[in-house]
Amino acid sequence: MPPVPDDSTRIHLDTDFGGDPDDAAALALLLGSPRTEIAGITTNLDAGGRRAGCVVRYLELAGRTDVPVVAGADASMTTGRRFESTWNEARYWPEAVEPRPAVPGAALDLLDRNIAHGATVVAIGALTNLARLELQRPGALRDVRVVATAGWLDDQRTRGLPDWGPAMDFNVQCDTRAAATVAAVADLTLVTLPASITAQLRGAHLDRLRAAGPVGALLARQSQQHASDNGFAALAAAHAGLADDLVNFHWDPVTCAVALDWPCTKIETRPIETAADGNLLRFRAHESGRPTRVVVGVDGDDFNERWLAAVEAIV
Repeated sequence: MPPVPDDSTRIHLDTDFGGDPDDAAALALLLGSPRTEIAGITTNLDAGGRRAGCVVRYLELAGRTDVPVVAGADASMTTGRRFESTWNEARYWPEAVEPRPAVPGAALDLLDRNIAHGATVVAIGALTNLARLELQRPGALRDVRVVATAGWLDDQRTRGLPDWGPAMDFNVQCDTRAAATVAAVADLTLVTLPASITAQLRGAHLDRLRAAGPVGALLARQSQQHASDNGFAALAAAHAGLADDLVNFHWDPVTCAVALDWPCTKIETRPIETAADGNLLRFRAHESGRPTRVVVGVDGDDFNERWLAAVEAIV
């Protein structure tokens, strides 16, 4: 384990790792950032600890098996739905990944302990673990700094980019009860999708990524596969604001950058409330809402350079 500087930022990462590889890109950012302590990692939507096993594989490649990893909630608390991961799919994982199941409550214990020691919670998946912590241990999340990949505010629409709307916000919509629970008590920063969409992994970055050791090589492989599976070439061709060589969106890495106070993001404080709209949960500005930090802009080029440098620093 590398020494932790006295002025380090302590991070607890809560993730639905093993799906979109932007979670792996986010972990790589944390691993390669100086003065950053990863106090622990919990996984959500994780039936059988498969996502936790995927996290451990990346940590092994980085030589960081000192980081605690605990599998958490296995399904949405709103619908009971479970979501498949890429675990042991050879196109994404060239070597078999061992699942890492955990005893019930272990993820909440780790999360609670790290919060007590001042960790910022970086939430880059469903908010299920955080909501369960608050519901089972009332007050555990009150005024805790949570930086979340979440939110689609209607006034952030940008010309030339996909206008997906709040239905695209998987982290919120897969478990709306959890999102509303967290938003009601935490000191929340929303890293909104319309802002972070401008940070894009490009084909032009892949050679540099492949040369960045085993973490970068696996991340390049998984990102290319994800782009192929999701038709990103056609998506880019249809929208002038997307890179012609689009490989992926840096949703989750931008969230980590915000938690570490990287200077490539613009943040405003707005009164935000949640509101049900059929099966959707919307975040919207309202005078009676809770003061909430909202990411409203990202310098994509600056972010990409900083992110690539962080991945290279893992080696």
